[in-house]
Amino acid sequence: MPGGSGLGDYARGNGAAYAGGYASLMSETHTFGDHLRTWRQRRRMSQLDLASEAGISTRHLSFVETGRAAPSRDMVRQLAEHLQLPLREQNALLVSAGFAPRFRERTLDDPDLAAVRAAVETVLKGHEPNVALAIDRRWTLISANNAALKLMTGIASHLLAPPANMLRASLHPEGLAPRILNLNEWRVHIFARLERQIDMTADPALIALLEELRTYPSAGAHVPPLREAAPVITPLKLQTADGVLSLFGVTTLFGMPQDVTLDELAIETFFPADAEGAAMLARL
Repeated sequence: MPGGSGLGDYARGNGAAYAGGYASLMSETHTFGDHLRTWRQRRRMSQLDLASEAGISTRHLSFVETGRAAPSRDMVRQLAEHLQLPLREQNALLVSAGFAPRFRERTLDDPDLAAVRAAVETVLKGHEPNVALAIDRRWTLISANNAALKLMTGIASHLLAPPANMLRASLHPEGLAPRILNLNEWRVHIFARLERQIDMTADPALIALLEELRTYPSAGAHVPPLREAAPVITPLKLQTADGVLSLFGVTTLFGMPQDVTLDELAIETFFPADAEGAAMLARL
């Protein structure tokens, strides 16, 4: 069980993750052309599609991909933006073309991020009595408010030891899973989110995480009854000592980040789906 909700505690525990330790899809290929072609195909774009959006000729783009022409720094940046690459992958694409990275990657204890750390803690605290936690792009816990920590009670300590992965702690049989009444439905929701993330980032660690989560048991989980109409959101239904707590999630991201760490930092908040849940969280 985490001993506190300070952002610094988990930042220190996860220091390697914020020091450039994340592998990139770019490390799996060799040339700039290989990198560009891989991302273009992942985005399901033809050379004509990408060339048209970037305002260059298809012929020149073909020459760049095959190594017959070298791209300028501006062209690399332009192509990366049209491919909607995360900042980490934009840096990797620049490096593969022989240029310096564009975006810095600071650790969370860097003095330049002091205002960000304070803002995150303010948001987490301000959401109480609702559940809120800060995570990185691999769902590693960075910080959590008191409401979140209370709901983590009963999770096996090895699942919460830094670096604690919140998806693993949620779906592991020694985690929240035994208390999730709609476990099958929640698993489908989590897997779909991870698949979208993988599609956007090609992060090998997320691919491995998804494969691991799919091995966790789901047999015996409560299957929600069929509804006449599809729900607006997928709730998380938790069994607590006070009754069933139904929550829905909201994700908050930093606007226009210029730092890799900030680009990969998110705040996950959970709100009660009904009046009974609101009263239950207030009692917590």
